[in-house]
Amino acid sequence: MTNDDKRNSWRKRAADTAARKEAAAPLFVKGKEVLAKDTVALLEAVIRPFDIVNIEGNNQKQADFLADCLNKVDRGKIHDLHMVQSAVPLPAHLDLFENGIAKKLDFAFGGPQAGRVAKFIENGKIELGAIHTYLELFGRYFLDLTPRVSLVCAYKADRKGNLYTGFNTEDTPAIVEATKFREGIVIAQVNEIVDELPRVDIPGDWVDAVIQSPKPFFIEPLFTRDPALVTDSQILLAMLCLKGIYAEYGVTSMNHGIGFLTSAIELILPTYGLELGLKGKCCTHMILNPHPTMIPAIEEGWVDTIHCFGGELGMEDYVASRPDIFFVGPDGSLRSNRAFAQTAGHYAIDMFIGGTLQIDKYGNSSTATAGRVAGFGGAPNMGCDAKGRRHPTDAWLKCGQELPSLERDIGNIPRGKRLVVQGVETFGEGRKPVFVEELDAWKLAKSANLPIPPVMIYGDDLTHIVTEDGIAYLNRCKDMEARMAAIRAVAGFTEIGLAAKPEETRALREAGIVKTPADLGVDPNRATRDLLAAKSMRDLVTWSGGLYNPPARFRNW
Repeated sequence: MTNDDKRNSWRKRAADTAARKEAAAPLFVKGKEVLAKDTVALLEAVIRPFDIVNIEGNNQKQADFLADCLNKVDRGKIHDLHMVQSAVPLPAHLDLFENGIAKKLDFAFGGPQAGRVAKFIENGKIELGAIHTYLELFGRYFLDLTPRVSLVCAYKADRKGNLYTGFNTEDTPAIVEATKFREGIVIAQVNEIVDELPRVDIPGDWVDAVIQSPKPFFIEPLFTRDPALVTDSQILLAMLCLKGIYAEYGVTSMNHGIGFLTSAIELILPTYGLELGLKGKCCTHMILNPHPTMIPAIEEGWVDTIHCFGGELGMEDYVASRPDIFFVGPDGSLRSNRAFAQTAGHYAIDMFIGGTLQIDKYGNSSTATAGRVAGFGGAPNMGCDAKGRRHPTDAWLKCGQELPSLERDIGNIPRGKRLVVQGVETFGEGRKPVFVEELDAWKLAKSANLPIPPVMIYGDDLTHIVTEDGIAYLNRCKDMEARMAAIRAVAGFTEIGLAAKPEETRALREAGIVKTPADLGVDPNRATRDLLAAKSMRDLVTWSGGLYNPPARFRNW
C-alpha cells in the first residue's frame, strides 16, 4: 500500500461527505444559499439510508420547515434513518416513522407527541434506542450517536453560512460542532438571509447550506404558565416548599422544573416568601428559562443571576432590558445554551424541584406511563446527586449531614447532597393516582424491549416529596423501610397512601421525617390566589413595565 493509499484509507468519511456535497452542488445559488423550493432535492442529495440524522427539535425552537421537507423525500432513496434529537414535539417528527423514512429514535423529550410516541413504540413503528437526559444525549453526539447530517435552525444567516441564533440558541452549538467536526453535513433553515449579522453564533465554515424558509420557525412557549390557572392546591404546595425546604435549607441556587407548582412558588416569592424573610437568602441564582412568572420576583430584587437553556417567546425585550440578571450579548439579546445550562444544572445548583406523573413505593419516579412517553428532558441530569461535585455550600452540606452515616460518609470523609424535590398532588390529570405500586415504565420497557425501565429520577437521588398532606424528608430516613413509610404518609388516598399505619406516621412526624402543614405552621386556609403577586397574564405585563409581550394564545384582553 502506498503512502497515498494509507492516507486515503483514513479519509473515508471525508470522501463520502465530499461525494454527497458534490451531488448537491447544482442546487446552490449564491455562496451557501439554497432556495426553499430545492430543499427536498438537497436532502435527497446528502442523506443516505440508515444515516444518523438530527433534526433540531428543541424544547422550544423547531427546524420545522426542514422536518416537513424530510417527510417529502423519496422513501425509495431515503429510509431506515436513525433519528437522534433532543425533542420530538412536532407531528412531522413522528410522521417520519409513519412514512417509513425513519426507523430508530434516541431522544430526551416527547412533549405534545407523548401519546403518539407511546403508540408507535407499542406497535413497532419506532425502534426505541433510549430516553435520555439532554446532557447525556449531547455527550453521545460526540461518541456513538454522531449525526451524519444535521438540520438546524437560526434567526438569520449570511451567504457565507454564518448563523445568528439570537434569543433561542438552545442546542444548536452542540449539534453543529458534533456533526461538522466528524465530517458531517449541516443544513440550516433561517428566517432571513442578510448581508450582515448582529453577531455570529455559529461560524460559516461549520455550516454547509442555508435556506430561507417560507415562514419563521416555530417556537413553543413551553414554560409560560397563566397565573389565572394556578389553583389553591398548587399554592398550598408552594407554601409548604418555601417553609419546609427553601427556608429550612437556605437554598440559593436551583432549577425550577416545568409546571404550575413551580410557577406558584415563583408567584408567591414576593408575598409569602417575603413574609418568611427569605429575600436575599433563597432563589438568588437560578438555572432556568426566562419564566414570565419570575418577573415579579426579579422586579422586587430577589434574583442575582439567571442562565437559560433557551428563550421564552414574548420575553425578548424584558430580558434584553435586564442584562444584570440574564446573560445578554453585545447585540442586546439573550445568549442561551442548553449544554452549558445543563452542566450548571448538574454541578452548580443546590436543588432541583419539579413534578412527575408517577412515583412508586420506593421513591422512583417517571414520566413514561402506559399511554404517554413524555420523556425526561433535563430532569435526570439536574434531579440527581452529582458525585463529581467538590464545591461546598450550606444547603448542600446540610442535606448531606441529614443522611444516615453509612450513606453520608466514605470512611471518615463527609460530603453533601443535592436536594432533589418532587412536588405533586396525590392524584394527577384525570384523577389518576401519582403514587403507584409499580411504575408503568416497566410495561414500556417490556413493549420496547428495553433492558431497564425508563426511570426519570431514581429513588436514591430523591430527597423530598411534597404533597398536599405534607413533606417527606427522605434524606433523613435510616433505611428503606422508613423511606417507604414516609412515602406512604404523604401519598393521600392512593392505594399507597391508604396502606400508611397511623403509629408509623406519628413516629415519623416526631422524628421530623414527615411534616404535615400543621407541623410546619402552614395554614391551608391561607392558600388562596390572594397570595399570588400576579393573578393574570396582564398583571405580568404590568409588572414588566410593558416589556413582556405574551404570545397571542395567552392574551385575553
